[in-house]
Amino acid sequence: MISVTKLLFDREYFGDTLRYNKGSRGAMHGTTLGSGPVVVWNSTRTCNLKCRHCYMDSNAEKYTGEMNTEEAKRFIDDLADFRVPVLLFSGGEPLIRPDFFELAEYTIQKGIRTTLSTNGTLITPEVARHLKAIGVGYVGISLDGLREVNDRFRGKEGAFEAAMHGIQNCVAAGQRVGLRFTINRHNYEELDNIFDFIEEEKIDRVCFYHLVYSGRGQKMMADDLTPEESREAMDIIIRRTEDYEKRGLKKEILTVDNHCDGVYLYLRALKQDPAQAERIYNLIALNGGNRSGMAFAEVDPYGNVHPDQFTQHVSFGNVRERPFGEIWTDLSQPILAGLKERKPLLQGRCANCRFLDICNGNFRTRAEAVTGDFWASDPACYLTDEEIGIKDRDGGNLK
Repeated sequence: MISVTKLLFDREYFGDTLRYNKGSRGAMHGTTLGSGPVVVWNSTRTCNLKCRHCYMDSNAEKYTGEMNTEEAKRFIDDLADFRVPVLLFSGGEPLIRPDFFELAEYTIQKGIRTTLSTNGTLITPEVARHLKAIGVGYVGISLDGLREVNDRFRGKEGAFEAAMHGIQNCVAAGQRVGLRFTINRHNYEELDNIFDFIEEEKIDRVCFYHLVYSGRGQKMMADDLTPEESREAMDIIIRRTEDYEKRGLKKEILTVDNHCDGVYLYLRALKQDPAQAERIYNLIALNGGNRSGMAFAEVDPYGNVHPDQFTQHVSFGNVRERPFGEIWTDLSQPILAGLKERKPLLQGRCANCRFLDICNGNFRTRAEAVTGDFWASDPACYLTDEEIGIKDRDGGNLK
């Protein structure tokens, strides 16, 4: 996760203490030395929508075998013992679980910051007030465009209107809320409209996700942005973030799942403001790039532990059978061990990139989806060979 606001203006928000921390360097198993990772728990696969890019391939049906309330509480106990700083309840649609509030409140009582990723359609005024009352730290509501564009991606007419009411209900309740927007070729031209929307609706945070080819998202590979379109999207995000700053609007703007965004910001600043460029470089060096399998983990509805929510086909163990911390530190798992020390395993452009230390090979699931090789170069890197400083032995570009 790249905080555009932090890199450009050194604004401080909660997550920045985890993302840009001197203690994160050398931390193989958590956000910092001595802590556990941020954990996403896909608490149910059931969902009331059918999104085109859903990595869980969720539907509006009941799935058997999901962890029950008591199993979930034992899992949360394990996370607390392992000093996990944040638990993100996700799905499917997590608000469909009848015990969601019981489990969220239990997590908060255990001293773990509790956040929610939702489609927003089930957030009534009462739900929003309940989220605020128990102390949920943040609610992220997914939109993939305005009105017809969003409804087409979400697979249900009226999904945008229902999500907008959910956002408004959170704002009215004083519950911290933000947008989650997955960029692709069909909606990146809506970026300016999204910035207008969050200003109009008094939303203070937006996360722009790069597409990952996982679940139903595998069918959208051809819908990902070209390198040129990715750069254009980043230019829009930077321009609008700078505009907010000039007008004194405090909005937290982040991009997710493509760590060359940080490098792009650095290279851009290098041409305009060397002092700013140095500060950006130092921050993304602290961040360390993609840390799936290190500072980030996912647990699915059945208790299986994965390196992130997009890598469902790689499992390291099950929390019904072993404590999370024991699974997360078991280096006999070759993929887990490889992710914690991945640089010698990376190939192609990633292996030879001069920014490897601050990108860490970007996203492995995209590489595997395109090439069949988990350690190949991430095809979504939009930086040029010249920018990342690679040439083959004969002076040509290395592919």
